[in-house]
Amino acid sequence: MDKKWKSKYMEEAVARILMTLATLVVVGLVLSIVWTIFVHGAKALSWDMVTRIPGKEWNTTDDGGFANAILGSLWVVLPASVIGACVSVPVVFYLTMYKRRSSKLSYIARLAFDVLYGIPSIVYGAFAFMVMVWVGMRASTLGGILVTTLLIIPIMVRSGDEIAKTVPDEMVDAAYSLGATKWETLKVVLRQILPGMVTAFLLAVGKAVGDAAAVMFTAGFSDHLATSLADPTATLPLAIFNWITMPEPFPDRAYAAALVLTVIVLILSLGSRFFTRRITRHNR
Repeated sequence: MDKKWKSKYMEEAVARILMTLATLVVVGLVLSIVWTIFVHGAKALSWDMVTRIPGKEWNTTDDGGFANAILGSLWVVLPASVIGACVSVPVVFYLTMYKRRSSKLSYIARLAFDVLYGIPSIVYGAFAFMVMVWVGMRASTLGGILVTTLLIIPIMVRSGDEIAKTVPDEMVDAAYSLGATKWETLKVVLRQILPGMVTAFLLAVGKAVGDAAAVMFTAGFSDHLATSLADPTATLPLAIFNWITMPEPFPDRAYAAALVLTVIVLILSLGSRFFTRRITRHNR
């Protein structure tokens, strides 16, 4: 009996050590990445970089800033996020409330979104570029918005669907037993999954704002501010990709842009936690 208990304690101790080491490795990698970006980016970052657009000699000398890339990222991601949310949320509720989870349509839809979720973003960009060429559309802000929307929708639908599955069936049955309609029951379910949906939305936006492959073919690149949806626009990920491969002093500029992008993603991540806690506390 003593040997049996000792073996159990040994297994638990080994499992705990392995889990602790795995956690420390992940945390260490995140901190090292953030630290490297902050150390290199803080040295190069200046107020002019985030408030000015590139100068006339930006491709040969360190001239001007990258305000056009910051605003370009926002102009692409914000409309795409709104459109993606408007499409994803109804799909989640339709699959959860209006169709049985065991129905063939739900199964096929979830399988399709699983496949879309796993497709690399560069494939989205290549597909959108092919469609743009077919319809005679050139690289533009609108093209970047469309492909980013396609990138966001599978993330939000699959995340939202998994969150909706956490709602107990008893709660839905109780609402129906009280005479509630599907629309009224949907409001009850929404209150339960809203914190998770907000988190899924902000994380999807964070992934989209840091993606370079999708907008490489569709949004183009420009050293000017886009004045219409038909104009090409610069984005932070693509600017980083271009500058990091160029000779000095452009790698420093790339680290500065990476610092700005990292801060935006951190704000979104922290914002998702803040809103989740706030909404959860309000629901209680």
